[in-house]
Amino acid sequence: MTGTVFPFAGMLAQATQPAASATNIWQFVGQMGGALALGLACIGSSIGIGVAGRAAAGAWAKEAKAGLGLRFTYIVLLGMPISQTLYAMMIMNKIGRVLMEKLPSGAPVVRSIMTAEYAGMLLAVGIAAGIAEMFSAWMQGLIGAAGIRAICEGEGKGFAFLLIAMGIVETVGIFAMVFLLGLIPKVG
Repeated sequence: MTGTVFPFAGMLAQATQPAASATNIWQFVGQMGGALALGLACIGSSIGIGVAGRAAAGAWAKEAKAGLGLRFTYIVLLGMPISQTLYAMMIMNKIGRVLMEKLPSGAPVVRSIMTAEYAGMLLAVGIAAGIAEMFSAWMQGLIGAAGIRAICEGEGKGFAFLLIAMGIVETVGIFAMVFLLGLIPKVG
């Protein structure tokens, strides 16, 4: 379970222990790539959901005051930015698998050889993924907020077009994930 869901569990403690070689610092640098990918994406998802959530709360208040039923479609629009966190988690997990190796017994351990080049690439991929996913989620939330206002003021019209607009931004997050997964090196 640790290697799949939480690939960095225990690795940080091992990487920060004094060792005879400088390999541990490079393992830590590689781990930072995974952590930054997820952390930055979570920030973007939180901002995107927050922006759209505020718009939804305002629209629900306006509709309730007018005696109208509250629209569930706002939940769809405000929840879409969460997917970028999932994409970053996939990148983090792949980075974690690169940083681990299996003993003949099948037990996972921190890779014994990690060069500066591999660690630097893992860090670069993590930063690029985090930034791409952060802005994709943030912009998706802004589109969702504008869409919620448009649906509220336009008597419920335009939902399909808003999903398409948000799907275009979603595609940027998917492309970033796919292309950056392809850049993660395999360590021999």
